[in-house]
Amino acid sequence: MASEVVDGVVAEPVFRLNDYIADQFSMFSDETAKVLGVVVAVVIALVIALVSDYAARKLIVGAVKRFIKKTKVTWDDELLKHRVFARVGHLVPAIVIRMMASMVLAGYDGAIEVVRECAGVYMVVMGVLAIDSLLNAVVAILRRFEIGRRLPLGGLVQVIKLVLYIFATLFGLSLIIGDDAYKMLAGMGAMTAVTMLVFKDAILGFVAGIQLAANKMVRIGDWIEMSKYGADGDVIDITLTTVKVQNWDKTISTIPAYSLISDSFRNWRGMSEAGGRRIKRSLYIDMNSIGFCTDEMLDKFAKFECLREYIAEKKKEIAEYNAEHDVANSDGINGRKLTNVGTFRAYVTQYLKNHPLVNKDMTLMVRQLEPTPKGLPMQVYIFCTDKRWVHYEGVQADIFDHIFSVIGEFGLRVYQEPAGSDFNSEFTVRSMVRD
Repeated sequence: MASEVVDGVVAEPVFRLNDYIADQFSMFSDETAKVLGVVVAVVIALVIALVSDYAARKLIVGAVKRFIKKTKVTWDDELLKHRVFARVGHLVPAIVIRMMASMVLAGYDGAIEVVRECAGVYMVVMGVLAIDSLLNAVVAILRRFEIGRRLPLGGLVQVIKLVLYIFATLFGLSLIIGDDAYKMLAGMGAMTAVTMLVFKDAILGFVAGIQLAANKMVRIGDWIEMSKYGADGDVIDITLTTVKVQNWDKTISTIPAYSLISDSFRNWRGMSEAGGRRIKRSLYIDMNSIGFCTDEMLDKFAKFECLREYIAEKKKEIAEYNAEHDVANSDGINGRKLTNVGTFRAYVTQYLKNHPLVNKDMTLMVRQLEPTPKGLPMQVYIFCTDKRWVHYEGVQADIFDHIFSVIGEFGLRVYQEPAGSDFNSEFTVRSMVRD
């Protein structure tokens, strides 16, 4: 046993393993025995380090893995997936070597210092990697919950990692060059301008990430649209500097995080959280087909389930009005009469009210817009309860399939700009008449 002097302070007595082993080789010269003592001591230290590494990884970490796999909860599986325990286990042999350095290399102060520095740097690296894995696991665990999907965890974690790596680098350098880490950190103040230039995107992204989170502007899973960057799809990742959007054609658009603050974009989250997805579409009615309803037409419409009550109420209301104002029923100028376009609008309104996939608690409206050269626009403004894109489009198509098919029953025609085949057909009919 011998006392070790460190920075002028007498430390606790240290067992000099290399000297003890050298004493066992007394049959050799002092120099040879000394070398053999160091070699054997180093081998013993390496064997102990390997055994401790095996014990840590196979026994302790292995037992933890088996315990986690048997638990009913699933969030702890993320710790295994990101190899948190495995990287913590790698610290054990480095700790053993650092502790045994003075025992194995007693009398070789320079070698002891080098071994301790190397072991210390290795411990710093593995410690940082373990914390990195832990942060990744925490993000994966939080994203299993609603609050984790709302927050830009990727960007926040990257900021923590950036600070972690900076301090780990400073600490590792302080171990190598023997300087105080705080002095090195103070010396970096002169490089602030350069640091801000190099990490400009990271700093802007960090500020943007805080604003995005505080204002709840965007989160993973949101459908956003930003034409400037060709983005139209779901947000799949939010990092320190970028936001990744998977477009509907499965391409990936990468948007700088600060662009979501400085530029405008559309977030469809409100539609997703609402009770329905809006359908807003118009059809153009040929105004030459609009007119009053005849008695035969009203009798026909009264047989439609959607119009039975409407026709009965309107007939009664119109008869009372015309009788009160002494107007003949056949007079559509001075009196009141139903029109085919108004009746058709009432039919479509009632049809939509009866549709199982139309939200009755949200706006439901069939309205006329200002006439155009293409005809009279009739707009359907409703909300579909099925917000899934493919199903939504199917519901919208089914509704308008029915409207286009039934419009002829009301004596109306849908306007369509004439095509070349229309003129050919007209020319053919005229030629046949002439002949």
